[in-house]
Amino acid sequence: SENPSVTLFREYLRIDTVHPKPDYDAAVRFLERVGTDLGLACQKVEVCQGRVVLVLTWQGTNPHLRSILLNSHTDVVPVFEEHWTYPPFEAVKDSQGNIYARGAQDMKCVSIQYLEAIRRLKTEGKSFARTIHLTFVPDEEVGGHKGMEMFVQRPEFKALNVGFAMDEGLASPSDTFSVFYGERSPWWIKVKCMGSPGHGSRFISNTAAEKMHKVINSFLAFRESEKQRLKSDSSLTLGDVTSLNMTMLEGGVSFNVVPSEMAASFDIRIPPTVDLKAFEEQVATWCRGAGDGVTYEFHQKCMDQHITSTEESDPWWKAFSGVCRDMKLQLKLEIFPAATDSRYIRAAGHPAIGFSPMNRTPVLLHDHNEFLNEQVFLRGIEIYARLLTALASVPPLPAEG
Repeated sequence: SENPSVTLFREYLRIDTVHPKPDYDAAVRFLERVGTDLGLACQKVEVCQGRVVLVLTWQGTNPHLRSILLNSHTDVVPVFEEHWTYPPFEAVKDSQGNIYARGAQDMKCVSIQYLEAIRRLKTEGKSFARTIHLTFVPDEEVGGHKGMEMFVQRPEFKALNVGFAMDEGLASPSDTFSVFYGERSPWWIKVKCMGSPGHGSRFISNTAAEKMHKVINSFLAFRESEKQRLKSDSSLTLGDVTSLNMTMLEGGVSFNVVPSEMAASFDIRIPPTVDLKAFEEQVATWCRGAGDGVTYEFHQKCMDQHITSTEESDPWWKAFSGVCRDMKLQLKLEIFPAATDSRYIRAAGHPAIGFSPMNRTPVLLHDHNEFLNEQVFLRGIEIYARLLTALASVPPLPAEG
């Protein structure tokens, strides 16, 4: 008696695409099978060895118009099974209709909702002027460097002629639906402090540890100020402030040896409202203030600050928001606090919205006991069917002749 869309969702959840060894081949075979069943054209693009982007296409009646891109990633993050009530790759459904699995929210639900929305529209005999492409990409959970980042550089991506893209968002515990029109820029910085070495019994001057102490104090004082700013202003969300966390600390060779070098690594997420050049100068000032021999290097430095228009004068947003009004969906517009593949799509010059239609649902991505209720999942299919109808019917824009 289970809804076939739910059965398909649970089948996808059982494919083990967890890092560090995701079974991408099984996921691509599954999605290709569903796409073929729906009569969609299929293309596989190997962006690097062992990393394939699957593209499924529903051709529009006017292929010269810019297309709608529906993006999702196939990989999921690791699990700690001892903390799960049910095995994380069995997609167990409890008596309340909650489906427990890694990827239930992030983001295998969205992949199947896209496909089932298209199934519904095709069954109803619908067709649209604009082409709809679905991309299923690898490696998003490890930065997208062997996935979307490489794909957007390729001629196969440019041939998609993207006009507007949708990608993942987040669940919302309240009645509202979260919509993300931009992302914070992730910076991963490693600060190295060089100092005088010596015996652990002496008061040695100019040590690496003393400099590191100053560096950490400066970075964490800034962290505290941003934390308090978020706490004191109810209009702000996490995506509106700069988060900073020290994630690694290295140094030392023995209890009785003062080391000549220490290093600390920081994960910083910077909203689009911040001047990135000025922020880097602030980092340099903190390092200079700690003394000589203090340097920093970037292990990730995203400088793109594109945001997608949410003005009613924008034809894409007008179509998106119009459907939400008609369906009485309350939207909360936010900057995404972490990072998704949308940043590569926006950097390539295409508007992109992060949206996972999951309200009244706890945010459990990357958490233990990740689940999604089957009724919330099914409502999402209905929402996407309405959104695709509107977006794929946006009249020709001036740039399209």
